[in-house]
Amino acid sequence: MANSMKHILFATDGSEFSTGAQRVAIALAKRCGARLTAMTIVLSTQDLEGVGTQGLREQLEREAQAILDGVVTAAGAAGVACATQLVYGDQPHQEIITTAEELEPDLIVMGRRGKRGLARFMVGHATAQVAGLAPCPVLMVPRAGELWQRRILLASDGSTAAAGAEDLAIGLAQLCQLPLTLVSVTSPSHNAERKAEAQAALDQLLTRVQAAGLEGETVLAEGRPEAEVVATAASRGADLIVIGNRGRTGLKRLLLGSVSERVMGLAQGPVLIVPGDRSA
Repeated sequence: MANSMKHILFATDGSEFSTGAQRVAIALAKRCGARLTAMTIVLSTQDLEGVGTQGLREQLEREAQAILDGVVTAAGAAGVACATQLVYGDQPHQEIITTAEELEPDLIVMGRRGKRGLARFMVGHATAQVAGLAPCPVLMVPRAGELWQRRILLASDGSTAAAGAEDLAIGLAQLCQLPLTLVSVTSPSHNAERKAEAQAALDQLLTRVQAAGLEGETVLAEGRPEAEVVATAASRGADLIVIGNRGRTGLKRLLLGSVSERVMGLAQGPVLIVPGDRSA
C-alpha cells in the first residue's frame, strides 16, 4: 500500500512533456518520505551509427547529465534527496523496465508522452509499454499535472486483476486523507443480473473503504469504459485515477489493456496504472 512506498523512480527525457511528472514525483516523494531516483537515457551507439562522432556522444552525455542535475536541484529545493541513474540504450521503455527491475522501486513516474515519436491515443509508445510491462505501478502524468488534492477515483471491474489497484487506491486515500469514488462500467448489452453483480461488487468495496476510515461513494455507469471513467472523474472532481493494467475482458498477455491505455490518453490529470498481480 501507499504507506510502504519507500522508493520512487522518475523516468525523464528532459522535455516539456516530463515537467508535470517531475513536479508530481518530487511532491509525492516528499509526502511519502520516499527515496527518489531520477533516470534518463542516452541513445546507444547503434542509434548514432552513421550520424555522429565521439564528440556527439559526449555532447549527449553532457545533456543527459544536465537533465539529471536539474531534477536533483528541483528536488533539493523541495527538501527531497534525489539519486540519479544515467543509462544507455535504443529502446527507452526497455531501459526503464530494466532499471526498475534492478532498483526495485515501489512506483515509476513518467510523462504521458516523450519527445521521441508520435503519440498513440495521446500516449507515447514508451509510456504505454512501461505501463503494461513494469514490475511495479506506473504513474502517468500529463504536462500540466499536479499532485492530487481533491479526490481519488478508483476504476474497478471487480476482477482479481483489480485487487492491486484497489489496495493502492485505498492506501493513497489514507495517506492523503482524500475521499474515494468507486466506479464500475457496464455495457448496454449486460442484463439486470450482471449489473446487479457489478453494483454488489462496488458496495463490497465501499465497505472496505469505510472500514479504513475514508469517505467513499459508488458510481455504476453504462457505456464505453474509458469514456465513463474519465467523465466520472471530471464530474466528481477527482484529480487522480487509479486503474489496473488489464481487466477481466483483457487477454492474459504482458501488454497494457486497451481500456487502461485509453483512460491514460483521455484523462486530464495523473493516472496510476497498477499490475494485476500486485500484492497488498
